Amino acid sequence: MKKKLIAIIVGAAAAMPALAMADVSVYGRAHVSVDFLDDGADYSETNLSSNSSRLGFKGDHQINPNLKAFFQLEQEVYFGREGGSDFNTRDTFVGLGGNFGDVRLGRFDSPFKMARGPANLFGDQVGDMRNLTRVGNSRFDERYDNTVMYTTPSMGGFYGQAAYSIHQGTFAGEDHESSSYSLALNYVGGPLEASIAYEDAEDETRSTTTGTPPVTLGVGDRQGVRVAAAYKVVDPLKVVGFYQTLEHDSDNLTAAQNDQLTADVYGLGAEFKVASNTALKGMWMTRDVDADDRNSDMWVVGLEHKLDKAVRVYANYAVVDNEDNAALTPWGQARTATPSGTAGEEASGLSVGLRYDF
Repeated sequence: MKKKLIAIIVGAAAAMPALAMADVSVYGRAHVSVDFLDDGADYSETNLSSNSSRLGFKGDHQINPNLKAFFQLEQEVYFGREGGSDFNTRDTFVGLGGNFGDVRLGRFDSPFKMARGPANLFGDQVGDMRNLTRVGNSRFDERYDNTVMYTTPSMGGFYGQAAYSIHQGTFAGEDHESSSYSLALNYVGGPLEASIAYEDAEDETRSTTTGTPPVTLGVGDRQGVRVAAAYKVVDPLKVVGFYQTLEHDSDNLTAAQNDQLTADVYGLGAEFKVASNTALKGMWMTRDVDADDRNSDMWVVGLEHKLDKAVRVYANYAVVDNEDNAALTPWGQARTATPSGTAGEEASGLSVGLRYDF
């Protein structure tokens, strides 16, 4: 990882003359936490976690008064252990923008994924809503490969996004193809921020008799709807709401297996500024699954203090209460410390974190 980053930096320095026409900047985030995690059964340990830390390069070039080109290259960075691979693990794209909006091509968050933004008070932390919304092969909170996306200009606070992704790869030595499209309508204006999104994934699902039990390729057709909103009631108080419904319909799975991945997730939360740079936050969410005894509830409270515009510290406490056949945790997403949960147990996490944006 170190050698790759050195090679990238040296290569970037060598390419600077070619980039002189573009406005290029380096940015990133260092986000680390110390967590005490308890699965409610045998695991109860302290962990150091790197939470979606990143390093990126971005820039744009004005071609004419009505058209500009832009690009971004972003890599996840691991603090505390080695990890990562190519320099495109996060949002990486190139595009054109103007009065018509913008078009980008590459690998980046789907409109459906971005639509959770208004309501996710604990992003990349213990208590992130993705621990309930992004479960199993039916998850829709994805950064897709080989994507083309169009974003409209803002019109009275409204703007739309439409993306189409062609996913190609190899599983168990066999070629595999699938595709998806994702749509979102967003609004930002005054005290309200809201998004509604729809995503449909068509997967070429096949089975192979290799291995015991046989390996299943792909995850089947699936559809999802997501709604998220944030409303500033008064200057120090913001309330948020979230709803998501996912339907999984794979010919390679039994009806019971499809039911395990088909679920509704919804919740409410609030953020209250107790001082100009200090906020108290809390959220409750539930995951209602079609299959019996697989529901989970999560609640999380946290206190965050911004030392300045770039640096913040926080402390969170989160709990996931599982039914007998569910084993979710409040720490499984966007972090390097991800021990498994235990079915039917209450998993809890206490986290103290530091985040530095540059």
